[in-house]
Amino acid sequence: MRLSLWAMLDLHVFLANLHYIVFGILGLFLLIQLYYILFVYSKLSRYQIESHEADADLPPISVIICARNEQDNLRQFLPSILEQDYPNFEVIVVNDFSTDETPWILQEFEEQYGHLKIVDIKEHIRLKHGKKFAASMGIKASTHQTLVFTDADCAPQSDQWLKEVASAFKSETEIVLGYSPYFKKRSLLNLLIRFETSHTAISYLAYALKGNAYMGVGRNMAYKKELFFRNKGFASHMHIKSGDDDLFVNQNATPTNVNIVLAPTAIVYSAPKTTWKSYYKQKARHSGASTIYKKRHQRMLGTQLVSAVLFYVTLIAVTVAFPSFWYIPLTAYLLRLFTQWVIFTPIYKKLEVKELIWWLPLVDFIYYFYICINGLFSRKKKKISWK
Repeated sequence: MRLSLWAMLDLHVFLANLHYIVFGILGLFLLIQLYYILFVYSKLSRYQIESHEADADLPPISVIICARNEQDNLRQFLPSILEQDYPNFEVIVVNDFSTDETPWILQEFEEQYGHLKIVDIKEHIRLKHGKKFAASMGIKASTHQTLVFTDADCAPQSDQWLKEVASAFKSETEIVLGYSPYFKKRSLLNLLIRFETSHTAISYLAYALKGNAYMGVGRNMAYKKELFFRNKGFASHMHIKSGDDDLFVNQNATPTNVNIVLAPTAIVYSAPKTTWKSYYKQKARHSGASTIYKKRHQRMLGTQLVSAVLFYVTLIAVTVAFPSFWYIPLTAYLLRLFTQWVIFTPIYKKLEVKELIWWLPLVDFIYYFYICINGLFSRKKKKISWK
């Protein structure tokens, strides 16, 4: 009876102080979020964009594009690659067993542009490969030591793109990370895609500035051929259906061999997905690679994502459970939002998506929950596909 009484008293004390415990949990998640915003993303906020020097000694470049059934995109976007204002470069398009008009379109371009090289991959019933195999074939066919990567559905914003990328290679630089947003369209899906892309860019570019690069985006990325062969290319993760870009950076980046390029003339735009299903498949394909990131990067990214989701969950729980203390969750929410606005506003200007700052309260909430749900379901998919 005495034990039961003490237990009841302990429960009463616990319930009486429950709101303090929950407020403390909310404060913890808030502090974690503020750490990422103020001490990681602010690196990019303060970053001063450097443009290339007109008289710089520019190395010869090999641009590599992997294409499978890309007839429309190649016809629309390939000229913007081939017509770059650069003294010495080649463009290698790897035609990965396209069954549409891609081979004939490439043949037409080859007759017009002498610096276009085509690598054809034929289907083999016993060889089911992904994009990494195609990229490897393109690298082996390349003539030059500086390799620049993009996709068939991408278009540089200017003909100075290659000059900006080449100028970002300093004495110790082996990897250059660029930025590739999506074309703007009027839809909620496009808004989410562009927000997700900008958020991803903020993260990997900021960490690169901190000397802790963990990924890059193959739509606008460059590295040295010697680095590729020295570390055996994609051999260690060839079984992962994605990761020709982010896994390569994750495994080969050091605190000193990565630089970024963020000049407006170095931006490469890409065609966005237009249906929720295609966007889901794209994110599902990308999510597999993160499972074999370096452990410190998995913890780093996982903490940011989970703390953001739990911040919102706790925020809602506190508001519902303790309505009389409404001012506490409101203060926490506004403090995080205000900090985001201060740090993200100059970043969004650099990334040329400054209008997203006004959508931040809505899209930030949707984004974190969508990424979590997408990640949980996509882990079950095993089919190899790079398109």
